[in-house]
Amino acid sequence: MLLSIRDLKVAFRLGERGSVTLAKAVDGVSFDIPEHTTVALVGESGSGKSVTAMSIINLLPDNAQRSGVIEYNGRDLMKASLPELQALRGKEIACVFQDPMTSLNPVFTVGQQLAEPLQRHLKLGRRAAMERAEALMNEVGIPEAKRRLDSHPHELSGGQQQRVMIAMALACEPKLLIADEPTTALDVTIQRQILELIAKLQERHRMSVLFISHDLALVGEIADHVVVMRQGMVREQGPVARIFQQPHDLYTKALLACRPSLANTSARLPVIDEHIEGITPARPAKPKDPNAPVLLEVRALAKSFFLREGLFGKREFKAVRDVNFKLRRGHTLGVVGESGSGKTTMGLTLLRLHEPTAGEVLFDGRNLLTLSDHERQAMRRRIQIVFQNPYASLNPRFTIGQTLTEPMAIHGIGANQREREQRARTLLGKVGLDDSAFGKYPHEFSGGQRQRIAIARCLTLEPEVLVLDEAVSALDVSVQAQVLNLLKDLQDDLGLAYVFISHDLGVVRFVSDEVLVMKDGEVVEQAPAPVLLAAPVQEYTRRLLGAIPRGYQAT
Repeated sequence: MLLSIRDLKVAFRLGERGSVTLAKAVDGVSFDIPEHTTVALVGESGSGKSVTAMSIINLLPDNAQRSGVIEYNGRDLMKASLPELQALRGKEIACVFQDPMTSLNPVFTVGQQLAEPLQRHLKLGRRAAMERAEALMNEVGIPEAKRRLDSHPHELSGGQQQRVMIAMALACEPKLLIADEPTTALDVTIQRQILELIAKLQERHRMSVLFISHDLALVGEIADHVVVMRQGMVREQGPVARIFQQPHDLYTKALLACRPSLANTSARLPVIDEHIEGITPARPAKPKDPNAPVLLEVRALAKSFFLREGLFGKREFKAVRDVNFKLRRGHTLGVVGESGSGKTTMGLTLLRLHEPTAGEVLFDGRNLLTLSDHERQAMRRRIQIVFQNPYASLNPRFTIGQTLTEPMAIHGIGANQREREQRARTLLGKVGLDDSAFGKYPHEFSGGQRQRIAIARCLTLEPEVLVLDEAVSALDVSVQAQVLNLLKDLQDDLGLAYVFISHDLGVVRFVSDEVLVMKDGEVVEQAPAPVLLAAPVQEYTRRLLGAIPRGYQAT
């Protein structure tokens, strides 16, 4: 057995001196990782997955208290000294984290960062280390590896950054790779490539993998054994085939049921607690009016960026080219495509957060792209945007009440501050938060709650169109289901129209009436959602659909 964890408990000390309390994060976790196998830790955010994994090599903050046994190749790592752990980290046990840009040093080149563990652990000279770094870049499939060694992390795409992180982790040929949500922020095709790369490298290097995810469909394709966690405890574990075909625990069944899929045509997604309690969502879907008035019409929209080239020259990069669509009241247009396809740039250009190069955006009969600044300010309240990252889109210095009332004060909504506050409290209730949230700050809320607050902030201005840019991609499956149900309810109640930008085709299938597929800044296919996702015409769309994780499938 390569690694055995027995009765692991982790708690964090909170407070100072006389008011110290212990917050349990992991409570009695036990599982094994055999040699040459992949074990997946699955659960919602806050279930203790990452804390369990980071306990193995003690990459935990100073206020963490651990107990139990973590045995690696016969050695109890709980008793290992810091120098012993440092010798193991990177050499025998390596990690790949969720966000490569927070793990890669922006100051150093990719080559320098790849060479460092080779020089530190394997004592290679600089030249030999750089040659090995180039070979690793080739192994993980980065084109023009030799030239890319001199690149800084920001010069690489998200998928390439994650490949560099994998190359760094494999530099010293570790026996155990810990992959902590390595594909969560990536589009489906890059996610598929990373999964296949990890599986291929595992086979080639004969290593074991501890794969952490909140997505059972994803781990079903890569894992041999699955450990399901909730609230710091193991709820169920077993071979991947048994977990998918005969799950025993209600929580595991709920995780499998909550994820949107291409086959799911129900009006609402089950939420984990409702599924466990056997509650069936009763609210029926409101039928869509095919003749509803057109709120937004986009004609030949284009956006170019001009990049410096040489001393005086510049080069045009066409990010969005000739995009056309109509959006009716109460309808949702799904926009899908790989990273770099232009979908986010298109959404930002609609709102003139990027100035367009050409085209028209007609809203209520007026071209938004030709309005004066004063006219645009008045019109902007009717078209709002919800961004991907709820942690970055809320001002940490504002209470939730201030966050909601400020835009109303700017746009003159409400007769006075008291009326604005009352409206803000009503909107908090509408997005599923109670009145106590009004005086709190963003850091006191989970990611899902923050996204609800971001949606409530948009609703303060009584918009008619919402642009949702990857608004649920950073959320785990249960919170994602809650937010998606909320968006449908708001659309039914208020007649909102959505431009829903996402790389998750299962989510797009659930929310969209029509789907627009983008590639290299152009629309390559556009059709009603059931038609396009059931029988796509373009090879590119078929490739996107083929990359969707579908869970365990018997061979």
